[in-house]
Amino acid sequence: MSETDPKPLRRGWTTGACATAAAKAACTALLAGRFPDPVTIVLPKGEKPAFALSREEVGEDERGTFALAGIVKDAGDDPDVTHGALVISTVRKGEPGSGIAYRAGEGVGIVTRAGLPIDPGEPAINPVPRSMIAHVLAEVAAMADVPADFEVEVSIPGGEEIAKRTMNPRLGIVGGLSVLGTTGIVRPFSCAAWIASIHRGVDVARAAGLEHVIGATGSTSEAAARARHPDLPEMACLDMGDFAGGLLKYLRAHPVPRLTMAGGFAKFVKLAQGAMDLHSARSQVDFDALAGLMHEAGAPPFLVEEARQANTAKEVLDRAAGEGIDVAALVARAARGRILEILRGAPVRVEVLLVDRKGHLVAELPFEDEETAP
Repeated sequence: MSETDPKPLRRGWTTGACATAAAKAACTALLAGRFPDPVTIVLPKGEKPAFALSREEVGEDERGTFALAGIVKDAGDDPDVTHGALVISTVRKGEPGSGIAYRAGEGVGIVTRAGLPIDPGEPAINPVPRSMIAHVLAEVAAMADVPADFEVEVSIPGGEEIAKRTMNPRLGIVGGLSVLGTTGIVRPFSCAAWIASIHRGVDVARAAGLEHVIGATGSTSEAAARARHPDLPEMACLDMGDFAGGLLKYLRAHPVPRLTMAGGFAKFVKLAQGAMDLHSARSQVDFDALAGLMHEAGAPPFLVEEARQANTAKEVLDRAAGEGIDVAALVARAARGRILEILRGAPVRVEVLLVDRKGHLVAELPFEDEETAP
């Protein structure tokens, strides 16, 4: 393929889809004595993928007869931390009339905080995967003419270690990963999962009664914001990444009284200029507009022109600092103006912190009510 005709990125399957397919195969083995391989399921939008089994077992233990099936997750070309993980569903018959009960096996977390779609104390198996699993088990039970009373345990060996690279610890999901997915499909480089994690972070903070959260573009800016507000608990820190719009639009409908927005100079230049996705591949710095801010900051004409011709926002910041021009303060103020526009009058006061690549604050715009405080 040429650069102008790139190879399409390969999509994959969510952890929830894998757990559903494994549950269907295990239940079939439990009731009919055979493992369908590959096993086909119907996704929420009607697609019918087939999954190859990598593990299958029927046995007895102290809790009775069980069947389990395992599927290696294929996330396609998405950089998903669970790509290649083994997702295992173990199915047992439940008590008559008990319906479907879910358990967290090895590597699957337990919810410990309010604000998530699943109640505290429950396995971190989200509503859509639960619905998908219940549907396939009812389907298999109907074919065997038995009630759909089952216990389903989902396991992801190694999941507790993988979960350390996700937002689960911050969200109060302990012991492992969440079983996620709303469509069953992982679309390469999709923003949806990250934005959903941001939303769940806001939900957890609100449920805990927090009145102040931090939205940071990365670990460096988060560290600067936490140093500014050392009393805030970890759950108040939202890993916004590049998705400023995803955070702000959600806060517009689900407000928290105080919001500290922290990020690098270049990213907040783009935010000030109207970008809501701050990734370098999806938004660029408008150097003409940045040159306009340099002019507003009192820069001499030659510096303004240098800004217009610059290659990076960092180059502009460095030159401005060298000449004693505080362009970062104007960027912070313009960024807060854009943030407030996106919030559309929601009861959220906003503080803006801009940092350089070493984590040093280059601009600090306090909450509106603190600007005029003595």
